[in-house]
Amino acid sequence: MSTFFSGLFHNRAKIGVLLVTTLLVFYILVVAQRGWLLMMSDGIVAKAMGVAYFVLPAVGVWALVRELLFGAQTEKMARILADEGGLPVDDLPRTPGGRIVREAADAEFVKYQAEVEADPEQWRTWFRLSCAYDAAGDRKRARAAMRQAGKLFASASVS
Repeated sequence: MSTFFSGLFHNRAKIGVLLVTTLLVFYILVVAQRGWLLMMSDGIVAKAMGVAYFVLPAVGVWALVRELLFGAQTEKMARILADEGGLPVDDLPRTPGGRIVREAADAEFVKYQAEVEADPEQWRTWFRLSCAYDAAGDRKRARAAMRQAGKLFASASVS
């Protein structure tokens, strides 16, 4: 967790994560408290609803922890790649609104896809492919590629 808090107030994304995390923790506490009150009431339906109320906070805690760990691992991998000089260079042309030109991102994507095909067991190639997906606007595949990079990174760290 120390990686998350380093430079917290200099990074708008981290401030957003802290704000959303705080709100989610507050929500989880309120729902759990309401669930407890329902479980302590006399009616069987209220007790069943109280038990069901504990499912929501459990799912919320699981999702929160999973996403925070994913973010911390992604940040760690990015730091390693930056130190090695292996991060993709952000030199793609942009629209006047600041968005990356899709055609340029698609053309650059081919290079990173070939890199993964040549060495699919290397987390660095998957990380760069994730960045290419993100630049092309495909967030779902970018996240999946980053999760694959994380799995390979974790297994490489253990070995």
